[in-house]
Amino acid sequence: MTLTLQFRKLRVFCLLGVAFFVLSSGSLRADPIRRGPKPLKPAAHGIGQLVRAFSFSDINGKQYALHSQQNEQFTAFCFTSTSCPLSRKYLPTLAKLSQEAPAGVRYVLINPIQSDNKENMRTAAQQARNAIYVHDTDGKLSQYLHAQTTTDVIVVDAHRTVVYHGAIDDQYGFGYSRAQPKQDFLQNAIQSLLEGQQPSIAATDAPGCDLNYEVVMHPEGLTTYYGEISRILQRNCIECHRNGGIGPFSLDTYEDVVAHAGMIQTVVTNKTMPPWFAKESKSSKTQAANHRLIWKNDRSLSADDRNDLLAWVQSDHPRGNLADAPKHIVFSENWQIGKPDRVWEFSKPIPVQATGVMPYQYITIDTHLDESKWVQGIEIQPGSPEVVHHVIITLQTPGQQNQSPDEREEDGLWAGYVPGQSVWEYPQGFARHLPKGSRLIFQMHYTPNGIATTDQTRIGVVYADEVPEHEVRVKGLSNHRIRIPPGANHHREEASLRLPVDATLLGFLPHMHLRGSACRYEVIDTAGNREVLLDIPNYDFNWQLLYRYAEPRTFDKGDTINFTAWFDNSAENPANPDPTQTVQWGQQTFDEMLLGYVEYYLPGVPPGTPLTGTARSQKRKENLPLRDKKNFKAIFLRLDQDGDHALHKEELPVRLQSRFEDSDSNRDGFLSSDEVQSFQKQ
Repeated sequence: MTLTLQFRKLRVFCLLGVAFFVLSSGSLRADPIRRGPKPLKPAAHGIGQLVRAFSFSDINGKQYALHSQQNEQFTAFCFTSTSCPLSRKYLPTLAKLSQEAPAGVRYVLINPIQSDNKENMRTAAQQARNAIYVHDTDGKLSQYLHAQTTTDVIVVDAHRTVVYHGAIDDQYGFGYSRAQPKQDFLQNAIQSLLEGQQPSIAATDAPGCDLNYEVVMHPEGLTTYYGEISRILQRNCIECHRNGGIGPFSLDTYEDVVAHAGMIQTVVTNKTMPPWFAKESKSSKTQAANHRLIWKNDRSLSADDRNDLLAWVQSDHPRGNLADAPKHIVFSENWQIGKPDRVWEFSKPIPVQATGVMPYQYITIDTHLDESKWVQGIEIQPGSPEVVHHVIITLQTPGQQNQSPDEREEDGLWAGYVPGQSVWEYPQGFARHLPKGSRLIFQMHYTPNGIATTDQTRIGVVYADEVPEHEVRVKGLSNHRIRIPPGANHHREEASLRLPVDATLLGFLPHMHLRGSACRYEVIDTAGNREVLLDIPNYDFNWQLLYRYAEPRTFDKGDTINFTAWFDNSAENPANPDPTQTVQWGQQTFDEMLLGYVEYYLPGVPPGTPLTGTARSQKRKENLPLRDKKNFKAIFLRLDQDGDHALHKEELPVRLQSRFEDSDSNRDGFLSSDEVQSFQKQ
């Protein structure tokens, strides 16, 4: 249960002058490798929490309340100091931001350093004359807002909810200074909030002098619906569980939540809700490191939120004060990506039966594009979301009409949909390629719900304004040779990809069917060192989630990305169609797949550049004699470790590498499928 924190004593750690940059000091938030603030887990950093009502006075004694103006939408509480070097560097930035503040936004500068010189503070207040300058001598404001450093910023909305907590920008930090910031965290967050959107980055750390509190717990603190629970539900549940949402029941009101308190307790306790399956890393030794945001779209409950929610549903459900209620969220019935530049929809409704199991439905839409496009935003909208389990959209480009569904699904994934994840958006400088003449192939998985209906799914896209700096690509790590014995409850299979070039990984999307029980992505570098990138100990076929890095990871040529999966083909698996069968690769849900998608880009490679050898080897493979295709394809795929549809010398068995030059008839440094087939016959 959330307990009220009573202020006892504020300690401020700050070193002056040159000593400020001595990174060995334990009192400074410093990391010699870092070059900018790091994203943090929003809930763990206070996003969505209620701020207690308080009043304050500026350095001239003028009184203010937390929200003293009717038209005030947001207050940015910016911490500062006249003795902290980083705070002094940021004062001109704060002065400019407050001077150019949009209507409805108020800036309050809070100095929490009790010993700072009064005259210096008055000079600073004069420089930032459009902001309110406060000397927090007793530290109460710092405690109410949970400030952490002397450059921290906490933005609070009109309902006293924290909507941003983090750095001003990334221009200044320990041991670095830029002519211009690369990321304007605060300014971008406020702009998004004024547009009714959640900030893409809502929480970061903020380099500065650490503020440290000694606090005592107040036993009469009480978790209430209006104070805490409604905010937890807004952050984690209401997107689906609302009137008109895809959840089976609404959690919009107090009465709704009380009525479903038992189910909430069950799904929160067993961690099936909210749907998020990535294992938390236990390697971090500090609280700050544990609060680092690894996955940009992390949907997990924080430990505090989980404890608060469970304590409340097991109590007598106190309502609290209606004045503490958060702002009601209004969900747009339109496009989340904004007005699309182009929309494609099924030409006719797809009938969905009332009961039973439906095989995958494949619907093809011709884009009719007469020129190639770069796409920065993708949104998939099911026509009948109550029966659409998931959607996988693959891209068929001209010349690929003869691709099998397996080949298209592995290397042609373009977008996907699961409940709660319908949007694929990329930041400025990143985009997906949509070649002219492309066709979108929808793999639709429908789950009948007792009522016969129809579905007419559509997709909208927003084009990039210009050719991006980086082309976002997707590669599927697959193993078509999986063979899961009857009754096996923890059968392991794997696939791997050795990087032919340096690659920057953006995210992962693991895909298995009903027997998939766990999976893991790892990287093995050229020295043999192994690192777990994503661990999912309890895979759930019902949630085909994308796990996208908050900060992309770059790996070197020669590193190997490994995807390992475990399958439960036993009778104890309630979803298992038939535990007596040996299960192999197949498209339908009663078959199985081992397919680990990797979203990435190639640094330094111009967008639109074809991957080496792919088109030529694909064309030649299609021309193979029919009688040789099946066996040869298996051999070729087994040898093609990096998946580029061409064989490099090191991909051949050692005993055959001496004959590589003789078989490379066109002397291009790799073997095409035709060359390998000839090599095989010899």
